[in-house]
Amino acid sequence: MTGRAETLSALAEVFRAYGYEGASLALISRATGLGKGSLYHLFPGGKTEMAACVLAEIDAWFETNIFSPLRDGGPEAVPAMFDAVERYFQSGQRVCLVGVLALGSGRDRFADAVRDYFARWVAALASALRRAGHDPAAGTALAEEAVAQIQGAIVLSRALGEPTLFTRTMAALRSRTAMAAG
Repeated sequence: MTGRAETLSALAEVFRAYGYEGASLALISRATGLGKGSLYHLFPGGKTEMAACVLAEIDAWFETNIFSPLRDGGPEAVPAMFDAVERYFQSGQRVCLVGVLALGSGRDRFADAVRDYFARWVAALASALRRAGHDPAAGTALAEEAVAQIQGAIVLSRALGEPTLFTRTMAALRSRTAMAAG
């Protein structure tokens, strides 16, 4: 039998494609290859537990690959964040599931996890920018702007079908954070 960990990737793609409300058990079953009984065996809390587990997996990836390196890393931390973000979001071709859940009709269900994810990203980036020479207020403002632009670029590049928009935004942010620190 397939375990929880093995199903999370398929679940994430269903939630990315259809949002929380649109992710029916039929779609989830088709994507995971599991019947309704097996899904409820793995996730007794149903679709809410499935989405929470997917969010927790995304959060763990970002903690390991982005937040922690930004909090604890040296001067390479900010450029490394941009590299990791481009890989994770497949150069703008993969939507941000946390953003999908933040904007969808089920947003209240996941409000704390979504708020924590974005707050930790901004705080970690602001910390790295302060270590790179920004004063605290400017570092925080630039961190908020960078995360907002990354998220906006994901949405706009998908909406326009132009992934290079994401790549251009990332290049501009790389340059802006490097110049501001230098």
